Amino acid sequence: MPHNSQISLSIPLQMQLLHHLLSQPVWFLIFSSLGLFSLLKHVTHLIGFIFISFLRPPKCLKSYGSWALITGSTDGIGKAFAFQLAQQGLHLILVSRNPDKLSAVSHQIQATHPNTKVKIFPLDFTTSDLPSGIRKLETFLQGLDVGLLINNVGLSYQWAKYFHEVEEEAWMSLVRVNVEGTTRVTKAVLKGMVERKRGAIVNMGSGAATVIPSHPFYAVYAATKAYVDQLSRSLHVEYKSHGIDVQCQVPLYVATRMASRVAAIHEPTMFAPSAEEYARAAIKRIGYEARSMPYWGHALQWHLASAFPEFLVNLWRYSIGIRKRQRCR
Repeated sequence: MPHNSQISLSIPLQMQLLHHLLSQPVWFLIFSSLGLFSLLKHVTHLIGFIFISFLRPPKCLKSYGSWALITGSTDGIGKAFAFQLAQQGLHLILVSRNPDKLSAVSHQIQATHPNTKVKIFPLDFTTSDLPSGIRKLETFLQGLDVGLLINNVGLSYQWAKYFHEVEEEAWMSLVRVNVEGTTRVTKAVLKGMVERKRGAIVNMGSGAATVIPSHPFYAVYAATKAYVDQLSRSLHVEYKSHGIDVQCQVPLYVATRMASRVAAIHEPTMFAPSAEEYARAAIKRIGYEARSMPYWGHALQWHLASAFPEFLVNLWRYSIGIRKRQRCR
């Protein structure tokens, strides 16, 4: 009997609440519904962010193949990737311009991970004879089970410049490295991955092309990284059925030599991690989303930037560029 009385009391209460809601003005119901949907959206994003950043297990990278190829592997993020992948048990193919630096990094990795095989391939991505170098790289890779490609090689301006001030040689080198180099290496490695029906490709994009609406005084750099982003996301769809996971990672500032030159970042911070800290987060994201921002501090900045109107972010970025130009004079 007590149970039945509770039901009899709850039904009128429910009807009263429903009647109260229906008696409200239409505008109130619309705005309340929009507010509820907005709250649910933010809560869902927060839960997803926590799960992806801290709880989701990483994929077994050795399942893609026994070798990983890393371009731009003698400094910064590329070098940090090399050490992280060696720790995962992968053998490495290091590609970069300077043979001496390649040898030095190779020796450092093997001293720390003696069971890791390391091959080096010197390649200057700024040269006009890049196609010839890529053909030699394809020959070099024959017989190797290359399951993972980290397209990390990249170039930016030495300092903030208006577009009309950028020398032709400078912007042509930038396009050749960021666009042509990334495209050609991806194409060279994809052939074997398609035959083996497995593989993963990580192309390094930039928050300059995805997080912020514009990147004044670095226009060509931002445009090349937008190309990398769109190429990667299209290939992600194109090759998913072939067992190949293609991803564009879009970091913001990382405390590397490039960031030191471009943004005067000399020490790691919560929002500008070290290359090693970034790489640790980055390898956990490989094989998942088409576009990824692995480091949690960068993702938080992305969320904050998206809360402001575009014109305010543009003014902020323009003012930063002006100050950089003044410092360089």
